[in-house]
Parts: sequence; structure tokens; C-alpha cells
Amino acid sequence: MLKAWFSRYISRFEKQWGYDASYMRDLLDAGTWRFMRFGFVASLGHGDAAPREALAAAGILATLREDCGPCTQIGVDIAETGGVDPAVLRAILAGDCVGMSEAAALGYRFARAVLDHDGPAADEARETIEALWGQKAVVDLSLAITVGRIYPTVKFGLGHAKTCSRVTVSGTPAPFHRPESLAA
Repeated sequence: MLKAWFSRYISRFEKQWGYDASYMRDLLDAGTWRFMRFGFVASLGHGDAAPREALAAAGILATLREDCGPCTQIGVDIAETGGVDPAVLRAILAGDCVGMSEAAALGYRFARAVLDHDGPAADEARETIEALWGQKAVVDLSLAITVGRIYPTVKFGLGHAKTCSRVTVSGTPAPFHRPESLAA
């Protein structure tokens, strides 16, 4: 019964976001508890202590490190539906900190430093985040970075990351970069 409910949830999710969630069906087929554990871990990326633009920047940048389109697209769609300005989303995708809001740029810089294991830059961004929004924001942003990498990694591991796609913001194609390393 629980498996049938989750299967319907996946179908609604696919329809709502125009997203192929076949890998989620593989997780569910492997066991309801496996699927539930994945869902619990994935839910950790939705915090409320940092501004939504900072969370979007951190999560989208982390997803870009692992993905070439579909997972990035759903992250952009969810952020836009959540109220993040399309211009800010385009700037995040392009890596244009000047075009981002201050909150998004800080989230982006923090994610970049974390993903590059750049200790000094991460320390500096973390101190600024904590001063502006508190320690819970540091935790929420760190989890957004981690969760941003989970979906494409699991999808790739299960053999479902076979295609790349164009990413759009508000229906308009948005260029993005997908560097292996973000270090300059």
C-alpha cells in the first residue's frame, strides 16, 4: 500500500515538473525503506534560515557540478516557483556574481568554496553568512550543497543520466557552465 502511494507521488512529481523520475522508480522497486531514506536525505536541502536566493545559488551550483541539464532544470524550476527572480537564476547559471542579488552571490561564493575545498574562501563566506543570517543558515546552505549533488549522483549511478538538455528560465534558454572544477 505504501509502495503504491509512493508510485502515485512519483507520477504526480513527474507531471508537475515535466521531469523523468525513472531513477526514483528504481529506488522504490529496490525497497520502500530505501526510497524513504533517499527522500528523507533529499528533504534536508530545504532550509529556511538563509534567503531563498542564497539557497538556490548554493543548490544549483552544486547540481551543475554533477549534472548537464535535467536535474539542474528541476532545481531552477523549483527555485523560480519558490519566488527566486528569473534574472538571478540566469546569473547563477552563468556564474555571474555581479548579476546576482547579494544573497545569491554569497550563497554562490560559499558553495563554490566548499565544492573546491578552498578553506580560506569557505571560512570567509561562512563567517559572513553567520554574521548576516546565523549558524542555522550555514547549516542550511551546507545541506543545500550536499543535496544538490545527491539527485544527479544517484541518477547517474542507477544508469539514468544519459542525456543532457538545455536549461530554461521562464521558458527562455539560459546558458550555463558546467566546469569539472570551479577553481580559477
